[in-house]
Amino acid sequence: MGIFSIFKKKSAKIDMEHLPNHLAFIMDGNRRWARSRGLPTLLGHREGVEALKRVVRRAKELGIKNLSFYCFSTENFKRSDEEVKYLFDLFRDVYNYVDDIVKSGYRVHVCGDREMIRPDALKNLEAVEEKTSKGENGNIYLLIAYGGRHDIIRATQQIVKDKVDPDSITEESFKQYLSTKDMPDVDMIVRTSGENRISGFLLYNMAYAELYFVNKHWPSFEASDVDNCVREFQRRNRRFGG
Repeated sequence: MGIFSIFKKKSAKIDMEHLPNHLAFIMDGNRRWARSRGLPTLLGHREGVEALKRVVRRAKELGIKNLSFYCFSTENFKRSDEEVKYLFDLFRDVYNYVDDIVKSGYRVHVCGDREMIRPDALKNLEAVEEKTSKGENGNIYLLIAYGGRHDIIRATQQIVKDKVDPDSITEESFKQYLSTKDMPDVDMIVRTSGENRISGFLLYNMAYAELYFVNKHWPSFEASDVDNCVREFQRRNRRFGG
């Protein structure tokens, strides 16, 4: 009886009228995925790009409007020079996929401290932003050189420089100083690889986000896992403090 009820729960039909507006992913476990297969750890990052593509394709099929991906945190600069270089090469090469992104109808936004992004990678990322700027199916937010605390501190510093009247500051006006200013609030954060923490991801934008932790490593994430995320979201009884 228990086995059949679990199977039924996992295969529950998705309610297309109750989709999350914004799914955000902490793409964890690329290196562990590679090590578990006896592969060079850097190869895990390249396979992680393939997983991201699968997620975008399935999200488009479902009609999910907003997707965020934690690609590189401000803390990731502490990694080896070789790994940081490899990752920024991958960010630079996003332009190679720009035609596919245009066809998907998603508009790409880069969020983070652009002054910390390697110039050649930033040039290509901004070209992707420009080329996809007319996308009408939704938005893809790439969080690169991003940290939640770092973003909030930078926003506060700019507010002080702009000599904004403290009494005039609202949640919305403060948000306009963040690199994530155009991003709608997150409905669900998904973290892979069995890690149960946020790691500074979208601290201002995830105040009422549902949290969902998945045991599999990011490169193993499939379209069916996106479906599972949506089903889990639809099982939640969301509350907003009322």
